[in-house]
Amino acid sequence: MRGAVQSGLLKTDTRPSSADIFIITVPTPISRGNKPDVSYIISATESLVPYLKAGDMLILESTSPVGTTERVCEILEKEGIDTGSLHIAYCPERVLPGNIMKELVENDRIIGGITEKAAVEVKKFYETFVAGEIFLTDARTAEMVKLVENSFRDVNIAFANELSILCDSFKVDLWELIRLANKHPRVNVLNPGCGVGGHCIAIDPWFLIDAGGDEAELIRAARMRNLYKTEWVIEKIKNQILLFEREHKRAPKIACMGLSYKSDIDDLRESPALFITKRLLKDNHHIIAVEPNVRKVGDIAIVDYREAVERADIIVFLVAHREFRDLTLHDKIVLDFCGVTER
Repeated sequence: MRGAVQSGLLKTDTRPSSADIFIITVPTPISRGNKPDVSYIISATESLVPYLKAGDMLILESTSPVGTTERVCEILEKEGIDTGSLHIAYCPERVLPGNIMKELVENDRIIGGITEKAAVEVKKFYETFVAGEIFLTDARTAEMVKLVENSFRDVNIAFANELSILCDSFKVDLWELIRLANKHPRVNVLNPGCGVGGHCIAIDPWFLIDAGGDEAELIRAARMRNLYKTEWVIEKIKNQILLFEREHKRAPKIACMGLSYKSDIDDLRESPALFITKRLLKDNHHIIAVEPNVRKVGDIAIVDYREAVERADIIVFLVAHREFRDLTLHDKIVLDFCGVTER
């Protein structure tokens, strides 16, 4: 990266400039009522109007509701741009936080063109750096592929999270259950957690729910189950706090182990672990926050995981970071919501 900047091959600015290929990768958050907010895409599209010329490529990579690429065309046409002279397509990103540069090259890509010619031309561009296979389709299908990929994962995680709640009720060892069920050649139950976070899986299903309404019943149910799992975890922790207070006649120190939305990364976006920790702090519990991948989280003091285990009365594993796997936990009350002690 430094070499690219020093050589002049990579330049950054806060405004668009003349180019042959334009890629829109702005955020598409969820607004109040869990409705997709595409205002950043609209703003980015409008900002490109002075720079677009015949033969240019305009590629939307932002996760988008179905029909957004067509809306980009409509915006440009209202501004007097001949979209027929451009190669406009949707190509969703497919990278894993913590492994972006590798997956940017190796992962397969989907290109959905507004026209077949646009898809073919945009494919030529991605072929210059993508080693994976590139598949062509129309823009609407490509937009929905991205949403389906993350909704599929959300549904499967919801199944695992529901199993964790059932096992707690039935007094069944969750981790043994999953291990044995997965011996079936066509079964692959995922590991549950304390909810679902991140900028994709926790967000993208709402795009389909918003547009699909009652027809997206299963996707909606999965999303609500994963949200409920976070509240269920909070309730379990609070119940353990009450038990400790009754037995020891004092408030316990609770180590919240992990704040990121998944293991071994520093990404806190939509993190259920961070939400749980903040809720417990708000309720005035004595919390020792642990996140080995970041130094600071707002005004929350971060404590080394080994020190936290020494100081805490209750150890709550919220994220299965690799650092937690070999800890000595003798004489500690342990609540493991992500399978750290099983690994």
